[in-house]
Amino acid sequence: MEIGTGLFTCQRRPDDDRPMAELYDEMLTLGRAIDDAGLASAWVSEHHFMEDGYLSGTMPALGALAAVTENIELGTCIALAPLYDPIRLAEDTATVDLLSGGRTTLGLAIGSNPREFDAFDVPRDERVERLADTVDILRDAWSDGQVEHDSPFHEGVTGVDITPKPSRDVPIMLGGAAKPAVRRAARTADAWCAPSSLSIGGLKKRVEDIRNVREQEGLDGDFTIYVLQHGFVDDSKEAAWDAMKDGYLYIQRRYAEIFSGEDVPELSDERRAELKEQAIFGTPEDVIDELEQYRDALGDDIHFIFRTYHPGIGTDRMVECIDRLGSDVVPHFS
Repeated sequence: MEIGTGLFTCQRRPDDDRPMAELYDEMLTLGRAIDDAGLASAWVSEHHFMEDGYLSGTMPALGALAAVTENIELGTCIALAPLYDPIRLAEDTATVDLLSGGRTTLGLAIGSNPREFDAFDVPRDERVERLADTVDILRDAWSDGQVEHDSPFHEGVTGVDITPKPSRDVPIMLGGAAKPAVRRAARTADAWCAPSSLSIGGLKKRVEDIRNVREQEGLDGDFTIYVLQHGFVDDSKEAAWDAMKDGYLYIQRRYAEIFSGEDVPELSDERRAELKEQAIFGTPEDVIDELEQYRDALGDDIHFIFRTYHPGIGTDRMVECIDRLGSDVVPHFS
């Protein structure tokens, strides 16, 4: 099992008076810490037009992280594929991959927030087809020669020759928990990322489906299962929860707004309890015990994205968590 962390959102909570530039400095500080701690990966997330400044520029952020790290995988979890010009996305991803020395993974999903789709003038009812079209264009653009794909959404892509090419075939990861989304990832991508809302039983069912689809359809090559879950490492379960809860519950409230398109002034007590139950936190031994449950269910060949970035809880506290994750948890699974 490999273990990475993130997801950098660079949100500024209402009780955080730092300028936005300091939040981006914080991301780079944490990126260095992840690299130094010997973790496997660091990830950025994407949303638009949020009052708290939720990170919107995934490729610039990955380029900056590439410049301050040497070994870790760098990826988007998740970039909103329907909102991109796929040729520009192909170029920007190739640039980041060259800057990082071939350490980039491009995670994509369909998106959901009506405000984002309206502002980008993209019909929400086309988002599944646009995701599939983007994957086809990216594959074609990164291969030798000109793009041969005839896109129903992007006129003029056929015959374009993207230069420079990335240093290798950039892995494409797709998200989503619904059966069609999972099977789309199995058939067309190099990886699937499980959302944090899935139980271990739900994860096992979907991973088995992916493996069955790929075997039945004769799909060769590496395929990575990424598992996403929020958490924190500290001296005790109480200390870890105290450290993460404000940032964790804040971002979950904001996600409820993003996914619904409606204001969510407060999470219900039931939802807060549910979120606490989902998260993985405590001493290194507590975290290891819970991660072992995932390994027992899914096998050792998974990449766990242990989401320790919680907005506004303090840079030093997150660095300490990353250090302990690297020194006390990762060696157990090496």
